Amino acid sequence: MHRRDMFRGSLALAVIALAGPLPAQVPPGPDEIAAYQGLHRAAHAGDVAGIRQLLAAGAPPDPRDGRQRTPLHVACHARQREAMRALVAGKADAKAVDAQNYDCITIAAVADDVPTLETAIAIGGDARQITSPYQGTALIAAAHLGHDGVVKTLIGARAPLDHVNNLHWTALIEAVILGNGGPRHVETVRLLVEAGARRDLADREGRTPLDHARSRGYAAMVALLTK
Repeated sequence: MHRRDMFRGSLALAVIALAGPLPAQVPPGPDEIAAYQGLHRAAHAGDVAGIRQLLAAGAPPDPRDGRQRTPLHVACHARQREAMRALVAGKADAKAVDAQNYDCITIAAVADDVPTLETAIAIGGDARQITSPYQGTALIAAAHLGHDGVVKTLIGARAPLDHVNNLHWTALIEAVILGNGGPRHVETVRLLVEAGARRDLADREGRTPLDHARSRGYAAMVALLTK
């Protein structure tokens, strides 16, 4: 039996079986926040006036902390949306990625934070960007977590429906095999199917989303995938 066949719906178990522990997104911790200066401090606090003052005085817009987070990443983690706007107005890179290859759109997607996601898109983030250590997308991340509102927003932003990450999984596959079959994952599958996501794309073992849904007894997903 392939080790992946031992998977029973847990993201942690799936990743341990495949590639070791998941390199999760890491928001700034208390010690980091206390040590922040300049734009990082202002971004975390949502100090828009301070951001503008620092940028006007010539501060570089994209300094990095110890985990390669820019002030924009820090503002995104802290849900400081006006700070995000002020940073990008001051030439911060809206598509910057941190040490784990996460951009603001993916950070907001994983946080299930639609307002911050909408801001990240509005200021120039790209829902099509390849992110994460798994060379996926924000849509794949949102689908495996069942963040249906985020999925809807990303589909509207023209996120690629059928991108295959380096685990050979699409957003539709992840919504099935990394979900729990509950209402939000079912709604995620519905949104993806209705948007035109391909149901025939299979994983490395040749198993389609429908195969996985049937093997797990996810009747509502099976109905959507056979519609």
